[in-house]
Amino acid sequence: MFIFPAIDLYECKAVRLYRGDYSQMTVYSDNPIEVARDFEVAGAKHIHMVDLEGAKFGTTPNIKIVEQVARETDLFVEIGGGIRSLEIVQKYIDAGVDRVILGTAAVTDEEFLKEAIQKYSDYIAVGADIKDGFVAIKGWVEKSEYTLDVFCEKMQSLGVKYMICTDISKDGAMVGTNREMYKCLKEKYDMNITASGGISTIDDVKALAAMNLYGAIIGKAYYIGAINLKEAIEVAKYESKL
Repeated sequence: MFIFPAIDLYECKAVRLYRGDYSQMTVYSDNPIEVARDFEVAGAKHIHMVDLEGAKFGTTPNIKIVEQVARETDLFVEIGGGIRSLEIVQKYIDAGVDRVILGTAAVTDEEFLKEAIQKYSDYIAVGADIKDGFVAIKGWVEKSEYTLDVFCEKMQSLGVKYMICTDISKDGAMVGTNREMYKCLKEKYDMNITASGGISTIDDVKALAAMNLYGAIIGKAYYIGAINLKEAIEVAKYESKL
């Protein structure tokens, strides 16, 4: 299992939200590139980035930071937040990004999703952010009509290879991750599943790696020192069957 330490971007700063609430935002660093370099020093090979402003408005206000991370580190960079056109997908790929995450657009614009998968294939991941059992959109502020299972079935049928699933109720809350949800997803679908939201302890990492998930995203737990990133990476390698 790959560990994806996370940087959420807002006004070019590294921040974290509490349960997806923009009014409960904590700024952890004014220099995200230094945070990315710290990840690399700890042994990380991957990084998960989200443009929180982009998620709300469908723009790319933090792309310079993303490009800097892609160009100045050896990290595998994935980015999400407001990616709703092929032009923006290409813009990120041109900036050196390795994988682009489609969230709102994957839910609301099936034709765009199909075109993105056809044109960019392994560059594309889909993010399913779960709120009260339904997939949330537009920076987690609206609920769609799709339940998680219905959405995952549809994504798999369309050829999506990479799925990032976030339980919003767990995100940033430091109450442990939704292990049962990820266990069910792993058993039901052939997609590469990445767990996100509430991964608070090394035990969470062990449990997810033992499921043979593709990846796990670590955010707040890293920033507050609850999880040692180097240890998490080693545990994920040891427990995983990948």
